[in-house]
Amino acid sequence: MDNMNQVPPTAPNPVGGPQDTANKLAIASLVCGILGIVGSFIPIVQYFTTVLSILGIVFGVKARKQASADKRGMATAGLVLGIVALALGVLGIICIVCSLGVLAAAGAGAY
Repeated sequence: MDNMNQVPPTAPNPVGGPQDTANKLAIASLVCGILGIVGSFIPIVQYFTTVLSILGIVFGVKARKQASADKRGMATAGLVLGIVALALGVLGIICIVCSLGVLAAAGAGAY
């Protein structure tokens, strides 16, 4: 009879509130920003890491909106790194296009 009065144990609540999502987005933003900066110095990889830097900016903005006021540091760092990586990536792509144009003009003038 004592067993009938006992309440069965319940499973613990899974972690997954808005703070957890904001932290994951902030980490994703930080990783994308770091990869964007590192990849912006490698000519062929530069095109792909420019997309990563855009994703870093998007994730950083979303994480800053979801995080509380005292937990926005990592999201801000990812956002800034994404912006810097995007600037470096676009500048590198412009340099590559200009140098290809100069080489094409020099090759056309040789004939």
